[in-house]
Amino acid sequence: MDIHIKRIYEKADPSDGKRILVDRLWSRGISKENAHLDLWLKEVAPSTELRKWFHAATPDHWEEFKQRYLKELETNSAVEELQKIVAEHTV
Repeated sequence: MDIHIKRIYEKADPSDGKRILVDRLWSRGISKENAHLDLWLKEVAPSTELRKWFHAATPDHWEEFKQRYLKELETNSAVEELQKIVAEHTV
C-alpha cells in the first residue's frame, strides 16, 4: 500500500499513481480536465454536517472531529472501494 497526499493545485506527475480526490466540494480554480483525476470519491470525505460542525468549532475540537469522522467511515461503503484501489495501486 503506497498512499501519497497531494493538493489538487499541485501539478500531476506520473509517479502519483491513481489520483483520487477525497473532498465533498470541488476545488475553486481547477477544471476537471486540469485536475487529471482518476476518481472523485467525495463519499469518503467527512459528511456535510460534520464538515460544517468542524468549521464552526475551535481548533481544540480536532480530536473530537477525528473520532466523529472515523465513526462515519465505519459504515461508509465507499471506503471498501478505496481500499480495493489502494491494495492494487499507488494512490
